[in-house]
Amino acid sequence: MASVLSYESLVHAVAGAVGSVTAMTVFFPLDTARLRLQVDEKRKSKTTHMVLLEIIKEEGLLAPYRGWLPVISSLCCSNFVYFYTFNSLKAVWVKGQRSTTGKDLVVGFVAGVVNVLLTTPLWVVNTRLKLQGAKFRNEDIVPTNYKGIIDAFHQIIRDEGVLALWNGTFPSLLLVFNPAIQFMFYEGLKRQLLKKRVQLSSLDVFIIGAIAKAIATTATYPMQTVQSILRFGRHRLNPENRTLGSLRNVLYLLRQRVKRFGIMGLYKGLEAKLLQTVLTAALMFLVYEKLTAATFTIMGLKRAAHKH
Repeated sequence: MASVLSYESLVHAVAGAVGSVTAMTVFFPLDTARLRLQVDEKRKSKTTHMVLLEIIKEEGLLAPYRGWLPVISSLCCSNFVYFYTFNSLKAVWVKGQRSTTGKDLVVGFVAGVVNVLLTTPLWVVNTRLKLQGAKFRNEDIVPTNYKGIIDAFHQIIRDEGVLALWNGTFPSLLLVFNPAIQFMFYEGLKRQLLKKRVQLSSLDVFIIGAIAKAIATTATYPMQTVQSILRFGRHRLNPENRTLGSLRNVLYLLRQRVKRFGIMGLYKGLEAKLLQTVLTAALMFLVYEKLTAATFTIMGLKRAAHKH
């Protein structure tokens, strides 16, 4: 219990949250382009920069940053939960022993499940707010009119029921493999590099963070597309499959995507996603490592001062 409620776990959680917020803010327009390409199937522009130019031209200069506050709020909570759970479980399981790739994957998976169950309502709301006011090419999308985060929660519960806040939970649970794979490769690459040097440079952390996220994103991208559509929840889906989180609807959406655009339709928006998520993850890990190192150094100095 002491390992779970430790100050070290709190430091990792805060550093992870701050790192993710910093990185997402810097690369937020890329996430906007990715989400439009995933949700709006009839958008013809396929490249990231062209989609961003279209959004700015049609919706204004600040449109790429629409929905920044709810996304950042959700991301902050999500990463705090994930990093706290990951490091707490790792402390309990490893207990001073050497960690392994298998243990990192299992711990990452469990941390991901906890994170999904606790934070999915935040992501459902922020997906809708981020897309509100967007000019869609797809006429099957039903527009929303939310005044803010609280109003969005209220309207969703009133009109669609409280379970609608967990739309996309099924693919989200499948997608816990994304951060699990990411952390597995990140920790593995980190261990390999530390065998050859005393500590990692900023460039080392940036590169292994980018590689780990690129592998995880490419492996799980089709399910991320389905997750975005279900979280948005404004498509007129197959009337026989109204249970948004069901396996049947996940398979239905995947089949529809392949039917309309071929197998590559499952990867529509991947360029924007890779560009955004790889750079974001790399910067997040860089900030995270620097913050944790600085905090533990200060803690060490304070303890040494107390001893004297």
